[in-house]
Amino acid sequence: MNSSTNQVYSVIWHNNSVSLIDQTRLPSEYTFVEISRCEDMAQAIKTMIVRGAPAIGVAAAYGMYLGAREIETGDRDEFLNHLEKVAELLRSTRPTAVNLFWAISRMMRTAYETLGTIEEIKQTLLQTAQAINIEDLQTCHAIGDNGLAVLPKTPAQLTILTHCNAGALATAGYGTALGVVRSAFREGRLARLFADETRPRLQGARLTAWECVQEGIPVTVITDSMAAHCMKQGLIDVVIVGADRIAANGDTANKIGTYSLALVAKAHNIPFFVAAPLSTVDFSLSDGSRIPIEERNSEEIYKIGNTILTASGVEFYNPAFDVTPSKLITSIVTEHGVFSPEELIKYQEKKVA
Repeated sequence: MNSSTNQVYSVIWHNNSVSLIDQTRLPSEYTFVEISRCEDMAQAIKTMIVRGAPAIGVAAAYGMYLGAREIETGDRDEFLNHLEKVAELLRSTRPTAVNLFWAISRMMRTAYETLGTIEEIKQTLLQTAQAINIEDLQTCHAIGDNGLAVLPKTPAQLTILTHCNAGALATAGYGTALGVVRSAFREGRLARLFADETRPRLQGARLTAWECVQEGIPVTVITDSMAAHCMKQGLIDVVIVGADRIAANGDTANKIGTYSLALVAKAHNIPFFVAAPLSTVDFSLSDGSRIPIEERNSEEIYKIGNTILTASGVEFYNPAFDVTPSKLITSIVTEHGVFSPEELIKYQEKKVA
């Protein structure tokens, strides 16, 4: 049995401000950025100082409080009008991660439903943001243990492949896909994690591998194009990825490259799991064709650091996410249990009823 020694928390409320691990500087520099203004939080989300759907949600919740704190009025209606503008600013930062919108909506609902003075509303907003933070950490531990329960029983120790970063850095802590990996490592069920490097921003190579090194989890980094070869060689037992948004039918948007990984897993009869909180499921979208896909700056493709990789005059296409059809997904692991893609909507309908 193994245990974590150096736990990572990407978003921390400390000394009346938010401390964010600057993920753009990892792995060479492990530094924090202090955020005390809503505008700075919006910029941190947009520039991926903080990234990963659940972590973005937590950061946005604190951003809502920081924005509320800056509003100077004793009039309730005026305060709420200003807060709506704060919400609009934060919503504009990343279009695909549904946790961002979920957290902002919860904070706005809290503001409208809280009775009392403006200061009491502000205090309740802070408490709500802190609750979202704690709940996400608890959610990740539940996802990890639920995922552990459905991993293949053989071999006794599994080799797991993941893509991008769905770990402590992408959440309040512990992680979703990496939460399952951590739980497997804790119980002695992990032989090794293979991490796709995840072009173009290299979240697998820079972030997932870094997290594993902090906790002594055995990890091997491969390029994205090596996954099919590794599966053919019998090196991979299971694939586990995170999600930025899941449609009601189970179609899943995740970091670009996830779709191709699901296809090759299917071709090699390897289980393909998605690990995500239930808040990542957008039941307002019937299928993945309705999920907005963020396109990012072309510099992410043609530059690594200060090195330019391509000839002048080349054009670029840089979608940050792709959508994996539900038929390629074995199961979706949430804090409330493990579901086949078609069971998601049935679970939601039962909850509503």
